[in-house]
Amino acid sequence: MSPDSPVDPRGPRFSAWITTAVLAVVLVTGWWRLLAAQTVLFAMCAFISLKLNPWGHVYRRVVQPRLRPTTEREPAAPLRFAQGVGFVFALIGTVGYAAGLPVVGMVATAGALVAAFLNAAFGLCLGCQMYLLIRRYAPAPGR
Repeated sequence: MSPDSPVDPRGPRFSAWITTAVLAVVLVTGWWRLLAAQTVLFAMCAFISLKLNPWGHVYRRVVQPRLRPTTEREPAAPLRFAQGVGFVFALIGTVGYAAGLPVVGMVATAGALVAAFLNAAFGLCLGCQMYLLIRRYAPAPGR
């Protein structure tokens, strides 16, 4: 599977549940090192491959075999873009917390948490929607 192969949409939703939990812990505790680890995970998935997500491995090995097969697939590009958006929010949050600016850390973490929760609970991927809007309204190459 290439980094841009279509994926089972249940995998990213499973990962979003774990991300929601991680971000909630950070928001409650202010533990910026955990947020830094999440930032690295977002970066790996956004800039290298979604296959590097450890929660995706858990999904494929433990959860997916227990579910009914599906032919539903979604393109990887919007998901990778969404991971990039998560990276930006998590990076701002990490820097905020680490620099002694907890309000910056909390606001950025809360933004990422809301997006992760919407994806996990309702299948609404805000980063994916941003990707589609940008693609729709961006000028075509060569114009």
